Amino acid sequence: MKEQKSIYGIIGFPLEHTFSPLMHNAAFKELGVEAVYQPFPLKEEDLDDFFKNLRQKSSPIFGLNVTVPYKEKVMKYLDHLNPLAQKIGAVNTIVIDKQRQLTGYNTDAPGFLAHLAELKFDPKNKKIGILGAGGSARAIITALCLLPEKPLSIKIYNRTFEKAKILAESIKEHVGTEILEAVMSIDDLELPEADILINTTSVGLKKNDPSLVEEELLHSDMFVYDLIYNPKETALLRMAKERGARTTNGLGMLFYQGVLSLEHWADREIDETVKKKMREALEKN
Repeated sequence: MKEQKSIYGIIGFPLEHTFSPLMHNAAFKELGVEAVYQPFPLKEEDLDDFFKNLRQKSSPIFGLNVTVPYKEKVMKYLDHLNPLAQKIGAVNTIVIDKQRQLTGYNTDAPGFLAHLAELKFDPKNKKIGILGAGGSARAIITALCLLPEKPLSIKIYNRTFEKAKILAESIKEHVGTEILEAVMSIDDLELPEADILINTTSVGLKKNDPSLVEEELLHSDMFVYDLIYNPKETALLRMAKERGARTTNGLGMLFYQGVLSLEHWADREIDETVKKKMREALEKN
C-alpha cells in the first residue's frame, strides 16, 4: 500500500446505499496507512472522462470497486484482466499501479462462495433460481458452475428475457455447463421446488420497492439470499421469513469481497484483526 495520501473508492450509480467506505476506511485506520476510500457516483456519460483522468500520473486514485451498473462496462477501459475476471466477464475490483496501468479482478465470485461457506449452505445438487442478469449474477452463476460438485440446476429470470438468454449463453461458452437455463417468467423458475433463490437485481434498494416474487411461491424449505444489504431487510426477505424460509442479505458477501479487494490493492494478505475491524464497521450499520 502506498505511504502518501492515496484515494480508493467505488464507482457506480446510485451510491447512496453503499457501506463500502465504512469497511475500507476502518481497514486503512487499523493498518495505519495514509489513504481514504470514497464513493464516485458516475453517470454513464461520465465514465470516459473518469477513466481518462485515472491515467494521469498526478491522479491519487490507486484502487476502485465497481458496482451496479458498470461491472461489465468498465472492462473496455482496462489494460489487464485477472483470469477469473476474464472467465466471468465482469469486474468489481480495479488495481491501478504506479505506471497507471489498470488491472481488473472479480472478488464477487469468491466473496459469495465464502459467505455461503460461512452460512454452511452447500450448493451441491441444489436447484437454484436467480433473479437478474447483470454483473453480480454473472459472477455468482460462474462461481457456482465452476464448483467441482455443481448444483443440479440454475435457472435465470430477468425482466428482459433476451438479457438472461445472452448471459446464459455467454457463461456456457466460457464455462461449458449444461445446468444453466434462462427462463421467460418467474413461474418458470419453478420456485416451489427450488432450494435457493438469489436476488441479484437492484429491486429492493428503495424503501417502497415491491418484491419481484409472489409470496405463495416462497416456502419453508427454501433459502432466500438477497444481495441487497441496505436496507437490511427487503420486501423479498420479509416475505420469505414470514413463509418460514431461511434468509440472508448480502452484507456477508460485501465483507468477503471487500477483504479480497483490499488484498489486491495492498498486494498482500490482510490479517484477522483488520478483517475484524472491517466486519464490525459494517455490522454497526
